[in-house]
Amino acid sequence: MLAPLTAGRWDLQDLLAEPVEASLEVALHELETEVAAFVAQRDLLTDAIDTAVFFDILRHYESITDQSRRLSAYGDLYFSEDTQNGAALNLRDRINKALTRANNRTLFFSLWLKEMAEETAVRLSAAGTDDFRYFLESERKFKPHTLSESEEQIINLKDANGIDAMMNLYEMITSGFSYTLEVDGETKTLSRDQLAGYYRHPDPAVRAATYQELYRVYAENSTLLAQIYNHRAHDWHNEGDLRHFAQPISFRNLANDLPDDVVDTLLEVCRQNSGIFQRYFELKAGWIGMDKLRRYDIYAPLAAADKEFAYGAAVEMVLDSFTGFSPAIGELAARVFAADHVDAETRPGKRGGAFCYGVSPALTPWVFLNYSGQARDVAVMAHELGHAVHDMLCAGHSPLTYHPPLPLAETASVFAEMILTDRLLKEENDPAVRRDLLAAAIDDAYASVHRQAFFTIFEREAHRLISEGATVDALCETYMANLRDQFGDSLELSDEFRWEWISIPHFYNVPFYTYAYSFGQLLVLALYHQYQREGEDFIPRYLKILSYGGSEAPVKVLEEAGFDIHAPQFWQGGYDVLQEMITALEAL
Repeated sequence: MLAPLTAGRWDLQDLLAEPVEASLEVALHELETEVAAFVAQRDLLTDAIDTAVFFDILRHYESITDQSRRLSAYGDLYFSEDTQNGAALNLRDRINKALTRANNRTLFFSLWLKEMAEETAVRLSAAGTDDFRYFLESERKFKPHTLSESEEQIINLKDANGIDAMMNLYEMITSGFSYTLEVDGETKTLSRDQLAGYYRHPDPAVRAATYQELYRVYAENSTLLAQIYNHRAHDWHNEGDLRHFAQPISFRNLANDLPDDVVDTLLEVCRQNSGIFQRYFELKAGWIGMDKLRRYDIYAPLAAADKEFAYGAAVEMVLDSFTGFSPAIGELAARVFAADHVDAETRPGKRGGAFCYGVSPALTPWVFLNYSGQARDVAVMAHELGHAVHDMLCAGHSPLTYHPPLPLAETASVFAEMILTDRLLKEENDPAVRRDLLAAAIDDAYASVHRQAFFTIFEREAHRLISEGATVDALCETYMANLRDQFGDSLELSDEFRWEWISIPHFYNVPFYTYAYSFGQLLVLALYHQYQREGEDFIPRYLKILSYGGSEAPVKVLEEAGFDIHAPQFWQGGYDVLQEMITALEAL
């Protein structure tokens, strides 16, 4: 396909056709009909249930799940287009209210799966597909942490109008922030994503002003945002206590199907390898002519200027790099543009950041970008299209096992960035530009591995401190200690970074999410090392890893690929690759 020439909006009609209100009314009526028919089968759920009857009920449940996700996706994606749009907020709230009601009415099925006799579980599992076997295993592992039906329903209702609503407020408040920055004598009013483009500005004064402006705005709103986080942590802690989790992070680990000890090992190996990036930052200071980096400078480019990329050229570059690795992957990525499922333009009120939204096995995913033409934006495009390709490779699975679990969810996206970087390096002959490309890859590795691991290390401590009644000042000092642990004496750390933690949306929306980035990046470094050794013979095995989706435990998927994620040596191997990259960069 021809690359789109300009960054535009996506089309959501595959979720709800125009006119939306009429389509929504029809969709909600169909969902209500499906739910009522499903509830009418409740009495059939006994340990003596006939296998064929059970799988008919299961297919009904899959259909309700798929319908619900399509409605939820429309509400989320429409709201992301403009978080200041009252109509979008109202529509999303109406959808969420209907879905909460439907979820409460069908909750009995999930609870029955957890509580059924072991003999029944074995009998049904043996008669089902591998997808069903793992789905049932996944449901039953939550049995020790599941409450009664009425209690679970109360939590659902409480969340919809409680903590979930508060997280919406956080998103609305922070998406509405604007920032003022003077560049080359021109004063600009910017969104956060536009401001972030200046983290890599060649002028150190602009880089410093960028961070100072970011945290000036967050500091002005720190009382409100810190209070929201306080409520998030208390809500997470209280529900964790009710569900008898050993520690706050344990809920996320169980949802990721990872033992606590694997995550502890990952985080400890990351902590022990701070010296690798400290060495890199000390080297980088010399390369850009500074005695010592400031925290403002860690993403500074080595080249004198940052080349801009037209949107159409960027799309073509990413698709070509995908196709060069695997024509099948290139075709899948192109499908996202052909379906008009990309929202890439920057505009006021639009949610910041980037994401890929895989809704259903039957639908092409939607990709959300804020494209401003920087080299980093091209890498982000590759990253999110990697997610989309991953989702499409999982399309053969049930809606119940379609989504890759968090530990594997970053595999295709980070690998896609490495494919793009590899292509750019091969095409570039100028040693200075090659050095800058390689340095940018190491910068991204810091941001995706080390920084994310230390985010989770901070979260563990922050949740503990809040449960003990810690003040905002104590949390800020804990965060600064976390940064000092990361950076050592390799750079200068300014006081405004004490507010960085309130600017991290993941802390609010999905606690303890960020170690998945560290997991994914270190895994990809190991996979990419295999690819470099094996060439095209590696590709079928890689595609098989991606195609599992959420149909098997990450430990088993990676064991099949030859990895032992319980072993510190596995995680250390990823850092060893980074060490080699830094050594190669030093030699240029």
